[in-house]
Amino acid sequence: MTANHNQASCISEALERADQLCAERSVRLTPLRRRVLEQIWQSHEAIKAYDLIGRLSSADHTVKPPTVYRALDFLLEQGLIHRIESLNGFVGCDRPHKVHESHLLICRRCGRVSECGDDGVKRALNREAERQGFLAEEHIVEIRGLCSRCRSTHAPV
Repeated sequence: MTANHNQASCISEALERADQLCAERSVRLTPLRRRVLEQIWQSHEAIKAYDLIGRLSSADHTVKPPTVYRALDFLLEQGLIHRIESLNGFVGCDRPHKVHESHLLICRRCGRVSECGDDGVKRALNREAERQGFLAEEHIVEIRGLCSRCRSTHAPV
């Protein structure tokens, strides 16, 4: 993510992609699913399900946990979001049109999450698993460190 990143445009593009993909796949991006996706894209940091419930609820209407979890399940199935296992949270997927494994770079200082778009990671992991006689069924790779912005604006920790 660059310093001149336009978050409003990012959210708009993510929602447009989601609308298009759901139409192509003949699945419904209901208003609630769309709102959940929009909340996830509000930042490039992981958001937890209960934080989503709080954001989606109002003084006169509380969104129930099962409703949010069903929306999250749908968004995961469609590849529109990723689950960050170690943080028990979710982040938007910037490549939902392409089936891919979850390889995420997580900044330990600011919390930003970005995807590693190199399919060579998957191939290398599969080769090593195969060498050991292991059948890899799913890759969830989470790499922690410092993003470029934190590296350039803060002294090393």
